[in-house]
Amino acid sequence: MLKITPYLGILVLIVSIGGLWYPALGYFMLLIFAAIFLSSPFRGRWFCGNLCPRGSLVDFGVSKISKKRKIPDAFRSLWVRLPIFFLMMGFMGYRVASTIVGLNTFEKIGMIFVMMCLVTTSIAVLLGTFLSPRAWCSFCPMGTAQRLIGGNKYQLKLEKDKCVNCKKCEKVCPMQLKICQTGANPDCIKCGRCVSICPRDALHF
Repeated sequence: MLKITPYLGILVLIVSIGGLWYPALGYFMLLIFAAIFLSSPFRGRWFCGNLCPRGSLVDFGVSKISKKRKIPDAFRSLWVRLPIFFLMMGFMGYRVASTIVGLNTFEKIGMIFVMMCLVTTSIAVLLGTFLSPRAWCSFCPMGTAQRLIGGNKYQLKLEKDKCVNCKKCEKVCPMQLKICQTGANPDCIKCGRCVSICPRDALHF
């Protein structure tokens, strides 16, 4: 986790809410997409745990009111995640393509990004409140893309001979991963909380 990570949540609120009046703010999403696709081939889902504004919002905001229940296993299934990915990307692509031929194209496309951000953030907040803060992240389309592109990169390593199975790492994992069983996981968001809390230094990247 970076020092700025806890403060990035404000950005998603600025885009989601401020964008309703200033659609150009929606183009901030393009910077997010670029950062994701530039980092994921080398670090997998590192962006999710360190630079994602929505991730910051749920980790440091929504977590304070979350029920903190178990994330349903179905959310992690690629059979669920891939259709959601193609549906959302296809819908966004269709909206952008159908807008290009009209007037005020710049603002209209910006508003498409704003609405996409607003809708997905609303879902993330609802799921984060009634399930677990990172419930949305389990099937987030961008998280799925990062997993597919670089899920085997910059993996968490578990030294089993040092592990005492205290499971402190699993208790602090925002993605509720079974770290003691597998160590490496393509959905690890590389936040480093497990590494920091391990009393035996059995975990590292």
